[in-house]
Amino acid sequence: MLLATDLDGTFLAGDPDSRLKLYQLVASHPEIQLVFVTGRGLENVLPLLADPTLPHPDYIICDVGGTVVDGHTQQPIQAIQGEIDSIWPGERLVEDAVAHLQGLQRQEVPQERRCSYFCSADAISDELKKIVEEDLQCDLLYSSNKFLDVLPRGVNKGRTLKKLVEHLEIEAGHVLVAGDTLNDLSLFELGYHGVCVGASEKGLLAATEHSTQVLHAQAAGCGGILEAIEHFGFLGTKGIDAETHDVLEPGQSDLVIVYHRLPYEEIEEDGQLIRRRPKSPNGIIPTLLSFFADGKPGSWVAWSVHEGKGRSFETHTEVDAEQYPHLVAARVPLTKKEVDIFYKRFSKEAFWPTLHTFWERANFREDHWEIFLKVNRAFAERTAQEAAEGATVWIHDYNLWMVPAFLRELRPDVTIAFFHHTYFPSADVFNVLPWRKQIIGSLMQCDVIGFHIPRQAENFVDVARGVMPLDVKERVNCAPRFLTYGCAVGLDEMTSEIQVYNRRIRLVAHPVGLDLNRVSSALNDPAIQARMAQLRYEFSRTKLILSVERLDYTKGILEKLEAYERLLEEHEDLQAKVSLFMVCVPAAREMTIYRKLQTQIEQAVGRINGRFAKVGWTPVQFFFRAFPFEELVAYYTIADVMWITPLRDGLNLVAKEYIAAQGMTEGNGVLVLSEFAGAAAELRGAVLANPYDQQEMVNACYLGLTMNKDEARARIREAFDIVSHFDIQQWGEDFFAAVKDSQSTLLEFDLDTAKKSKVA
Repeated sequence: MLLATDLDGTFLAGDPDSRLKLYQLVASHPEIQLVFVTGRGLENVLPLLADPTLPHPDYIICDVGGTVVDGHTQQPIQAIQGEIDSIWPGERLVEDAVAHLQGLQRQEVPQERRCSYFCSADAISDELKKIVEEDLQCDLLYSSNKFLDVLPRGVNKGRTLKKLVEHLEIEAGHVLVAGDTLNDLSLFELGYHGVCVGASEKGLLAATEHSTQVLHAQAAGCGGILEAIEHFGFLGTKGIDAETHDVLEPGQSDLVIVYHRLPYEEIEEDGQLIRRRPKSPNGIIPTLLSFFADGKPGSWVAWSVHEGKGRSFETHTEVDAEQYPHLVAARVPLTKKEVDIFYKRFSKEAFWPTLHTFWERANFREDHWEIFLKVNRAFAERTAQEAAEGATVWIHDYNLWMVPAFLRELRPDVTIAFFHHTYFPSADVFNVLPWRKQIIGSLMQCDVIGFHIPRQAENFVDVARGVMPLDVKERVNCAPRFLTYGCAVGLDEMTSEIQVYNRRIRLVAHPVGLDLNRVSSALNDPAIQARMAQLRYEFSRTKLILSVERLDYTKGILEKLEAYERLLEEHEDLQAKVSLFMVCVPAAREMTIYRKLQTQIEQAVGRINGRFAKVGWTPVQFFFRAFPFEELVAYYTIADVMWITPLRDGLNLVAKEYIAAQGMTEGNGVLVLSEFAGAAAELRGAVLANPYDQQEMVNACYLGLTMNKDEARARIREAFDIVSHFDIQQWGEDFFAAVKDSQSTLLEFDLDTAKKSKVA
């Protein structure tokens, strides 16, 4: 069959269950050809194609029949479009011809091959009719007592649809048309099966009242279309219920965390799978677990490697029966190859460089995108099975971007929250992603989206605005919580709520906090205290610059080494009196993209040490391995300067760890921080530097090394006040409070919308 449907009031309307059922029906039946037939211009239809909950149309007829394109390529169906173009006099000619007439207000909407105006019925004079119909050889179409369209002669929704049906060689009996206003009347005059959906305009109902081919449905929107499909027997004797999937039955979990990592570690010993507590580097996992400490029923959805042979796979496992008696880990089985492609290769080679503004390093592969979609769908299906009726689902980070799209289709009742842990770039960077429309369309299914800092939230709004129309409903001041004009990622005001079609989406900026107990526990460890005393002795005659990063081009490690080399050149008095202690944590073995960078770093270290080393002094002490967290804390307490200068970073928790260790020991170290790290917008007291400006890097590091101790101690106290208050627990509570607030706002919005619909 071919379903040709109007959009507003028809295919985009109806109750959620009917919409879901119709959309599933169309999406799961490739033999059903879908045609959008609308008065909108093509530009206003394209955003709908980014909505992952809508089935993709095979063809689009827009501009009240003036434009007809392939739904997948958006290229014109030239056999029909060429004929329309040949009889259209042109927008400028029409505008000039009617410019002197009173009562016509041009509609400022995207449109082609038509000119649209607002006007009252009184404005449709004989002179207007003569100009349009005789002089311009065009047609007038007036609807809803306010919309006037000047169209090419003989062109309307119905006639363009008829030409498309003939072009596709489809029998008339296989076509179903659907509409709700008098503007759609031409669709019902072609002899096709038709449906005026519930709450249709009275004029359309009156005009089609005596047609045996037209059903006046009871249900509005998609519900009416479903009535017609069954009424006219398009699905044979099976009926719609046999052809569509029911919405999944709710699970038992009021809160579902969706995270790529399990809340425990899995290791294999002697052929047995052993589970142990995670050694989380930033405390996020313990914080997320804390939301289940009150016995709340919950699920933690994450992947687990399973090759499909050997031992059986456990979908559900306990997390900690004593602390979290009603929390289960809901595991998604992935093969090692799927994990390698989805996470270690595609996410890190396509998305990671783009997010951090290194798009020229990105590698976009369609076959990897398909695996990414497959994995995200598996996460969504597992989540849908876990969530209770009206549950809250909290999804984490960019490698699960498409989960909201799949989940909203499966479970329209749940509240979806998403936190973006990495940097979110500006529109001119993000838009290079081949799949940006699908990604943004998916994120628009969320109720709350969280970022570290306001700049990232505002970047997201700019990207979304280029994909689909949105209304900014609320903005908030960023000060005093965040720096405004003081750094590259500062912002004075951010968008806190947007509306896309009939959805309200809350945007929040909550930087992830630190697990302070983890730092204090390390500081109270006798072994670490002994290590601190040893380090103080070792560095008693030299100042220590500390650098701790993962091996990654976004971290600016090479740029830092070059700045350090210049520092020693310009300030010869520092030679033999300062050491750069650099910890570089290796990337996973499968991430081959970092091998060249590793070689370059090692060469730079060798060059600097070869130039400046003296007996008893090594300028750079380079360690290409991970240090235990507790040992890092010992270094944090005695480092004179913590030098953290990523080229781009979503936040940077190492900076907070240093501030915490210094603050708890009343230290006087100095944090030299890249102004392109998200933490720069939050941490007052740091010395900010532009990592792309080598001289500024040198000056900032030198300032840190020579700063008065009283000033340094005051800066640490200022930053520690922020780190100690906005800790990891506060982060979780603040974000969850935003989710609850969005739920109450959504309820008010739904009630208000329902009242307006009732009045209408």
